[in-house]
Amino acid sequence: MMQYREQILAYAIQYKGDWYKMREAIKENKAWNLPACSCTYVTIVDPTYPCKFRRLQCPPWILFYEGNLALCEQRSVAVIGSRQPTAYGSKMCAQITKILALRYCIVSGLAKGIDGIAHREALAQHTIGITGCGLDVYYPKVNADIQQIMAEKQLVLSEYPPHTPPKPYHFPWRNRLIAALSDAVIVVEAGMRSGTMLTVNEALSLDIPIYCVPHPMDQREGKGSNTLIAQGAMILVDEQDIRMI
Repeated sequence: MMQYREQILAYAIQYKGDWYKMREAIKENKAWNLPACSCTYVTIVDPTYPCKFRRLQCPPWILFYEGNLALCEQRSVAVIGSRQPTAYGSKMCAQITKILALRYCIVSGLAKGIDGIAHREALAQHTIGITGCGLDVYYPKVNADIQQIMAEKQLVLSEYPPHTPPKPYHFPWRNRLIAALSDAVIVVEAGMRSGTMLTVNEALSLDIPIYCVPHPMDQREGKGSNTLIAQGAMILVDEQDIRMI
């Protein structure tokens, strides 16, 4: 077991967390050399590996983490949306998260906008952040403070080893982890083309329910949310709806 753990860690460092390159290395049992690494991690061969990720078509080989890994076993809700939310979206996110955090662990991606608001509102309860870079690379900088707090008192996860910079393709790939860790997904505010919609698609493939906040018809920032409602997502129109989740 120890050898497999170290082998996976070595591949993660060598291939900078690239899932497909790691799969090929594991399949071919490529030569490996483990550099010094003091990071905390869990691999797919470990008994403590979060079981929710095993339902993914491409479960992460390794997860680097800071904080309480046991939070992954709690009932969780993803709160996601725009990086540039409207005042309405920001207000709804704060209100919804405050209510849900009393019963669920709040999962999001530590991005600007809705993600950051959700994490901050859940700090007094439980929250998990999943990043698209190494845990020692704070991106975006605006959420560096909250990531540091979460690393001590909550949980921050990444497929990417330390020092790995953020790449544009990391974040859509990361979104599958947000979906898999959640028992429901709340779309606060989303345009038609956004990472939020990718998370929704992954959640739907896992039969995870989707809830959406409705938006004015002429507000492009919420067009994705309204479209999801039209396609069958459950609509949140008042506090009672939120408490029924």
